[in-house]
Amino acid sequence: MFLLRMILFAIFLGICAGHPANRGKPIPPVLKSEVLLQKGYDRETIAKRLKAWKPEDKQNIWELSGLHEGDIILPAPGLANKNGLLNDNLRWTDGVVPYFLKEEDFEKEEIAVIMGAIKEYHNKTCLRFRPYKESDQDYVTVQGSDSGCWSSVGRQRKGQILNLQTPNCVRHGVAVHEFMHAIGFFHQHSAANRDNYVTIHWENIEPGRAHNFKKFDNDTVTEFGVEYDYGSVMHYSAFAFSKNDEPTIEPKMKHITIGQRRGLSDKDIAKVENMYKPHCEKRQAKEDESDYDLDLWFLD
Repeated sequence: MFLLRMILFAIFLGICAGHPANRGKPIPPVLKSEVLLQKGYDRETIAKRLKAWKPEDKQNIWELSGLHEGDIILPAPGLANKNGLLNDNLRWTDGVVPYFLKEEDFEKEEIAVIMGAIKEYHNKTCLRFRPYKESDQDYVTVQGSDSGCWSSVGRQRKGQILNLQTPNCVRHGVAVHEFMHAIGFFHQHSAANRDNYVTIHWENIEPGRAHNFKKFDNDTVTEFGVEYDYGSVMHYSAFAFSKNDEPTIEPKMKHITIGQRRGLSDKDIAKVENMYKPHCEKRQAKEDESDYDLDLWFLD
């Protein structure tokens, strides 16, 4: 019996050593669902475009990633593309998002940026991100090996990818934006009431890109009791998909800037809290905060 206990204890230590929350390396998950990139997705062109992007450029980098609305992996057929998903099945259980960070794709400084984005969610919302465990069925793999900055929207089941092409996608605001997609939010300009707040200049949009500016009704998404947010990290820039360097989106309120890249706005935070409050409350009664200690990533 003593020998059996020692063997089981050794196995337990081996599992803990392979988990980033215990300063080790996790066992890579096997992604069970395929990424549905758009037909004709030109990785080489996208990669070159993003490498040439500069912080002072008028368009946000995620708008250049060549997918739906720039950076969205379209969900399964039948799921509408709006701002905040109402479908509770696409939320993360107990407000916990398991993630697997492919460390080999990033420099140490880039890992610090990604973890800093996660830390903003920990500091400002009830959501918690924790390292992937082998028992997890749903999780986000954060990688930098493909072209573009992109994510699926909401919990997609059996593993999903959030891609941050190095080095230009690995920026705090970009990572916060893509994680916002992963937890269940589309872009702000898609809201049903957007025409009360912005004017879409269709004549300035690149040919074949007008579908990225569709708005939707309130059957599938909600603003969660929070009004339209010009300052959202999920808002398009004024020059998104512009064919002539003229604005495609113009705020109806004067002296307003849209498309900020700094991080979560106050209204973003309120929406996340309203979306996940029931889930977080279930977790908080039983949670062990040590599971979400991000500082352990930097103790190696």
